[in-house]
Amino acid sequence: MAASKKKAKTKPAKKPVENRPALTTPEGYFGDFGGRFVSELLIPALDELNAAWKKYSRDKKFEKELLGLYNDYAGRPSLLTYAANLSKRYGAQIYLKREDLLHTGSHKINNTLGQALLASKMKKKRIIAETGAGQHGVATATAAALMKIPAHIYMGSEDLRRQALNGFRMRLLGATVQGVGGEHGTLRDAVNEALRDWARNVDDTYYLIGSVIGPHPYPTMVRTFQSIIGREARQQILKAEGKLPQAVFACVGGGSNSIGMFYGFLKDTKVQLIGAEAGGRNMTPGNHSASLTAGKPGVLQGALTYIIQSPDGQVHDVHSISAGLDYPGVGPEHAYLLKQGRTEYVAVRDKAALEAFQDLAQEEGIIPALESAHAVAAAKNHIEQMRKQGKKNPLILICLSGRGDKDVQEVERLLALPPEPDTAEEASAPTQFTSLPTVKVVAAGD
Repeated sequence: MAASKKKAKTKPAKKPVENRPALTTPEGYFGDFGGRFVSELLIPALDELNAAWKKYSRDKKFEKELLGLYNDYAGRPSLLTYAANLSKRYGAQIYLKREDLLHTGSHKINNTLGQALLASKMKKKRIIAETGAGQHGVATATAAALMKIPAHIYMGSEDLRRQALNGFRMRLLGATVQGVGGEHGTLRDAVNEALRDWARNVDDTYYLIGSVIGPHPYPTMVRTFQSIIGREARQQILKAEGKLPQAVFACVGGGSNSIGMFYGFLKDTKVQLIGAEAGGRNMTPGNHSASLTAGKPGVLQGALTYIIQSPDGQVHDVHSISAGLDYPGVGPEHAYLLKQGRTEYVAVRDKAALEAFQDLAQEEGIIPALESAHAVAAAKNHIEQMRKQGKKNPLILICLSGRGDKDVQEVERLLALPPEPDTAEEASAPTQFTSLPTVKVVAAGD
């Protein structure tokens, strides 16, 4: 009898594998933040800029030309200074990254040389810019003069009053300077006017944004130009001390010097990265400019980021003794880094910034910009907190983003005023990341 064949066991059929695309962050976004939220009139101009940026950011000749400008014109690499007297006073080892020693007196020249060179490659006939403290305006006027491109600078009328010297410097460099926003106009008004100008003159005009704000590709582009600060600082501190600092400090308005400084240390997770925002008079609405400390997600001037706004979404008026920090928003990459837990931000009061301004001047013979004084004040407070925890003599690195020539008259005026009485504060709600507003995602570029 023939042996019966065993039935072959059949394996259950596998479910078809769905080819689901991996979730990726759209170009121009940092996690949830960034993007392009602008008039359709500006989309072609942003596409043109993005294409030029992609081309020249990978061009070795462009990189070499820009590095030559940094080294031979701007004065890079900037120095790293050990602040021996301030270190003794504060009880720490404090180093200063001296962006104040660059041509035009601040870190702004890093960005304006890069963008003005890009504008010349794009064959633009005119450059426009916004400015708060006037440092970006001066740096833009300087780079435009070098490239032989006419410049038109928008500046808030209140900022122009506080920074009259910088207004004259811009005119002396050949730029047209226009005060905007009425009697109390500040940086927000200057950005708005510059965007309107660009919408009217997109064909021949290059908008040279001064910080890591605005629609893509500006936050990425400006950060790339400013990242030289952190790259240099990391090499310099290692050479000087043989180790990395415990904490790095920089002031934050729009956030270009801070993102540039922090970028050199992002992968060094044991290094604390602490941004100093303008805590103003107090933390009630209208009295500060601390977007990351007290703001909420919203769209401002082309990007989704953290802004200081009312419950119904209206942008609040803001205040700071520093014209460069007097802004209700912040660069979207800062919002992303805060959400990731990589960076921290503290609000520094006007009074503390003025004290730090005088400390650095009297201890080291260095007069800092009021913006930079906020970073010094934040470092001072941090060192005090560490001492209370038994941690003595920490190694601290501060980005001195600019020099204080522009602020001397305003500081003299402020110090002559009677001290303001302490006012009751509303407790600001902790930063929330779970309730982003519903917005349409606008992918940048192709």
